[in-house]
Amino acid sequence: MAATRCPIDARSRALHPAGCCLCEGLEEKLRSLEPPPTLELIDVDTDPELQARFGLEVPLLALRRPDGREVLLPRVPPRLAGQGLRVWLQKNGFSGGSA
Repeated sequence: MAATRCPIDARSRALHPAGCCLCEGLEEKLRSLEPPPTLELIDVDTDPELQARFGLEVPLLALRRPDGREVLLPRVPPRLAGQGLRVWLQKNGFSGGSA
């Protein structure tokens, strides 16, 4: 199965296995924000290194810092949505209008 990639920011990545209902739910919640954050979706099952590193610990969000470092964010509480999700994202490093 090919890696799932969406041009939704090179600033952040969502790591997930294809067909994961928790991952799909988080993606839907993120896309429903106004404006939606831009994400690159990465299917961890297509990369043995990512699969070994993250296994079933998905969905994960990673934020790319201006210096190029990628920082894994804490697991998003599954019940967060809307404004609560936006506040959580901002507290964890997403800035201003991009969520």
